[in-house]
Amino acid sequence: MSPAAVTGDWNPKAYARFRDQRLRPALDLLNAVGQMGAGDVIDLGCGNGAMAETLHARAGGRAVIGVDASPAMLEKARAAGYDALQQADIAEWHPRRAPGLIYSNAALHWVGAHEALMPRLAGLLGKGGTLAVQMPHQNKAPSHRVWLSLAQELFPGRAEKMGTPGVMAPVRYEELLAPLGQFRLWETDYYQRLTAEPGSHPVRRFTESTYARPILTALGEAERADLIRRYEEVMHTAYPVRADGTVLFPFRRLFFTLTV
Repeated sequence: MSPAAVTGDWNPKAYARFRDQRLRPALDLLNAVGQMGAGDVIDLGCGNGAMAETLHARAGGRAVIGVDASPAMLEKARAAGYDALQQADIAEWHPRRAPGLIYSNAALHWVGAHEALMPRLAGLLGKGGTLAVQMPHQNKAPSHRVWLSLAQELFPGRAEKMGTPGVMAPVRYEELLAPLGQFRLWETDYYQRLTAEPGSHPVRRFTESTYARPILTALGEAERADLIRRYEEVMHTAYPVRADGTVLFPFRRLFFTLTV
């Protein structure tokens, strides 16, 4: 992504650059689902539809419905094989009937007010239904923290309004959801081998299309170029590029399932 290439909507091509690394936790989340209710399978924050086929294979004849706010992502998802697609803000979304599974991979950290959101989603499930959620829990790592700290340094007073995603402490999800049903909570560190690209650090490429997207969108072209240059200088120290041109990048993700 060039400094001038950031737009308000998601960029499916940039997001798909690291498809394999993003798909592994999505599969791990689905593999952790032990029970579904009788209703539809909802892929909440379905993006470009990478999980549509796999969800169909697990759905047992249930309809699989993709939900996302991004028109660009939904356009890519149309060819993925969902039974239906819905464009909606997750914070306001309501199903047409009680789902058997609400599956959300790497989406809900973009939605605020989790203390209200998570119990609301659980309350939408039909009897025996499951809420399955995976969210990046990487904000304190250099890959994410440095984007925001540099933006605060370079553009004081503006960074707080840039809308970077976040999650609560894991214990808060347990306190909110464990009383509602059978609850499981865990974290996994994924050690991802990323390939360096000419003129850019691979960790920048990995994070610019997701976590850093609202920061870069809020800046002018020259400001983006300056921020990216400074960010890459730090990344070469935090995540050194090996002699073979790769970086070993640890990335932590938070998972939970709730069956009601």
